Amino acid sequence: MITLPWAPELPIRTERLLLRAHEHGDLDAMLEYHSDPEVVRYLPWPVRDRALVAEALAPRLRQGRVDAEGEWLVLAMQVIDGPVIGEVVLKCASVEKGEAELGYALHRAHHGRGLAFEAASAMVRLAIEQFGVTRLTAELDARNAASSSLLERLGFRLIRSYESEFKGELAPGLEFELRVS
Repeated sequence: MITLPWAPELPIRTERLLLRAHEHGDLDAMLEYHSDPEVVRYLPWPVRDRALVAEALAPRLRQGRVDAEGEWLVLAMQVIDGPVIGEVVLKCASVEKGEAELGYALHRAHHGRGLAFEAASAMVRLAIEQFGVTRLTAELDARNAASSSLLERLGFRLIRSYESEFKGELAPGLEFELRVS
């Protein structure tokens, strides 16, 4: 069973990143990756302009903790002594079943450097060690090979493939899970 609230001591420091609550000053950095068609290609939001990024930032300012099932912990990925380059998220999916859902988004200029893996690894550790999560899931577009590879490196395994409507088209999806014994 999951323990609530999820109120991690922030920031969480990894080798190269700080995972922290979003701040008003993150708008310009978020605009860079939220407006990039290549970054949002496989994400559930559209390419966003400045006004839409400001609208998306508003709830993130309050998502540095989770108080109830169904809520998201959304943390900015900030390079130590540098800019915000993405975000990593964890949804409290089921308190009773101990389930959470993992997600992440990363600025294209930082792809291929292991930073999403570093942030996701920290979030998985937090979920298991502090929040009592016993099953993590992640869903993604099957065409996102880099994300599939990242999840496999984290120890997730593919449990199903499916097709669903995504951004107005039928798209192949994959669901991965990581179970803690």
